[in-house]
Amino acid sequence: MRPALLHTLPAPAHIATRALLLVVLSLLAACGFQLRGSYALPYESIYLAMPEYSVVGADLRRAIRSSETTRLALVASDAQATFLPGTEYRDRIILSVSGTGRISELRLRYLYPYRVVDAKGRDLIAPGTIELIRDLTYDDSNVLAKQQEEVLLWRDMENDLVHQLMRRLAAAKPASPADPATTPAKPVDATAPAASAKPGAAR
Repeated sequence: MRPALLHTLPAPAHIATRALLLVVLSLLAACGFQLRGSYALPYESIYLAMPEYSVVGADLRRAIRSSETTRLALVASDAQATFLPGTEYRDRIILSVSGTGRISELRLRYLYPYRVVDAKGRDLIAPGTIELIRDLTYDDSNVLAKQQEEVLLWRDMENDLVHQLMRRLAAAKPASPADPATTPAKPVDATAPAASAKPGAAR
């Protein structure tokens, strides 16, 4: 009778393999890699000022296409709104160390600022920033598994970021450029000549 493959592995390797498999499956289930629900954006068309190689940009484009209410413009001049990402910030923070001075817990922090402007560069909604945080335990004796777990957590945050951006864009109430409250009054030209008196006016 041929023994199962996992039974041929040493006990520590067998346990590490099962633990890594459980972590991957749980994180993939959490991420989903699919848009959870659809969102109707308040724009007829939108341009994403994001490079093609951007993972967040690709996911955001896919999410907007699935909304079926907003067209993705190829250039900013052809869009009612333009999405401008700021400089994203990623950080690894040490939360705790073991008695031997080794890292035992980490925090992953992801900041993503953004703006939505019209064709003239005016903000259609208030600029915002999304902050995402994930914590994970760290083990020097199982570095490979922890590195893979960290990669999956960053990917999970990218997926969560796209969902939050879509919710914010869908819930936004953009100000109309023609709104008197947002359109500055036309200045009075003090050098313009005064209107001439009507013919026949009293002198």
